[in-house]
Amino acid sequence: MSEDAASREGPARQGRQPEAEVAALAEAVRQLVAQVGTVGRVSGREPLRELAVWATRGRWGQRAGWPVVPVLATPWQDTISAERHGWRTRAANLHGDFAFAVDYRVCRRCRIGWVEQPYTHPRYQLHGLASAGLAALRAEHPGLSWHTLGGHFRSSQPFWEAVGADVSGRYQQRGTCPHLTRGR
Repeated sequence: MSEDAASREGPARQGRQPEAEVAALAEAVRQLVAQVGTVGRVSGREPLRELAVWATRGRWGQRAGWPVVPVLATPWQDTISAERHGWRTRAANLHGDFAFAVDYRVCRRCRIGWVEQPYTHPRYQLHGLASAGLAALRAEHPGLSWHTLGGHFRSSQPFWEAVGADVSGRYQQRGTCPHLTRGR
């Protein structure tokens, strides 16, 4: 394809978004970040199932398969984690599309919080969604030291250094405490 033909096809065809579309997207993400305090919550607790597990010492009542995680109408939502039993997921949706999610767990007794696998959809990256989501968790759980379970990929080091600056624990690797391991 010649250079002239490529320029006639417009920016969308060449893999670039028009400036107006990029500006509109940036504004929509900025508004989503501003709404970080508008969180819909679903506990995900199942008291009867928990009682059966407790009463039978785990022989009955264990969940088979993945839990059903609802999608709420709020810009930000806090639900059970689909991947980690006992963990929560903080997620952001923009115009009905997934934008950001992170799994987290808190032990109030040890004053420690963990986050795992923060992910921002590539379309919404570099607009502060992850920073806003993590900051909201820290604000809701003040006084905690924040960590991750796993190590960080070399490519994600700049992200962790940026979001961990001035954060107790700096999102450094640390295993869960005995309270969470025992499920208490």
